[in-house]
Amino acid sequence: MRRIVGIVLLALGAFLIVLAPLVRFQVAGSLVAAPAAQYGISKLEAEGAQYFSARDLKVMTAQLGVTVTTRGDVSQAKGDTVVWDEFTAVNDVTNNNPNITITERRSAFNKYTGEGVTCCSVNIDDRPVTMEGQIYKWPFDVEQKTYKVFNSVAGRAFDARFVGEEQVNGLTAYKFEQDVPETKTETRSVPASVMGVTDVTGDVQVDRIYKGKNTFWIEPVTGSPVKQEQRRDEVLRTQDGAHSVTALAATIRMTPETVNDLVSNATESKNQISMIKVTIPLVLLLLGLVLLVTGFFVARGADGKA
Repeated sequence: MRRIVGIVLLALGAFLIVLAPLVRFQVAGSLVAAPAAQYGISKLEAEGAQYFSARDLKVMTAQLGVTVTTRGDVSQAKGDTVVWDEFTAVNDVTNNNPNITITERRSAFNKYTGEGVTCCSVNIDDRPVTMEGQIYKWPFDVEQKTYKVFNSVAGRAFDARFVGEEQVNGLTAYKFEQDVPETKTETRSVPASVMGVTDVTGDVQVDRIYKGKNTFWIEPVTGSPVKQEQRRDEVLRTQDGAHSVTALAATIRMTPETVNDLVSNATESKNQISMIKVTIPLVLLLLGLVLLVTGFFVARGADGKA
């Protein structure tokens, strides 16, 4: 009987030792992923911003409030790809001018790496786009290097370079900076008088030109953004380049409440990843070794009695 018990302990110990690296390298990788059923609301704000008001046909100075609502389209999630829909509303808080801009975006990306996938009718304001670079999240175990990050204003990805580590509410984050060169985002008609064009009556065609600098703070284990800042400099420019007015000049930052929520979620995810990738495999390995040693001595004792 002791011999049978010893063999069982040996087998169980060997099984746990083999299971430990499987949990570490395979099971953990399949469990830790961006959710298909995402739902979240982020809030940002910009003090002393300037923007061109289509309602007032002039440049206004105001505090802006930005609300970003993200919802996963579970029906379109397939394999490693998840699809999220985003609705962004910008409000002029100072002058009680709601919805000065409204933007909709549909994105698809790899739930493990965070890299864009062009499928599932991805678009920005119903205009098809090619999804590339990091979309919402970054890969797990972020490296201190340059990543391409999709910019929804320009509709394409640009390099975001690693510039250092910083603490965000006590959590270590990697800081990345992205510079976006001048990019035309739309063409529209504007009254000539608004643009200062005196030799034309009626409307003139203008291009909206965007350039900006985006800063991302990323928790490196999970690849989760915990803070973001956008510097946007946009102008309406006549197509001959002779006249321009400010379209948007603002530094948009996440509110402290949103940063707190992101840090809390990232910390929870980081602890879960640590448990799956470190604690559980280590416990399995140690328990397997104990059972293996115990089984060896039980089986050996049984042989000695025989």
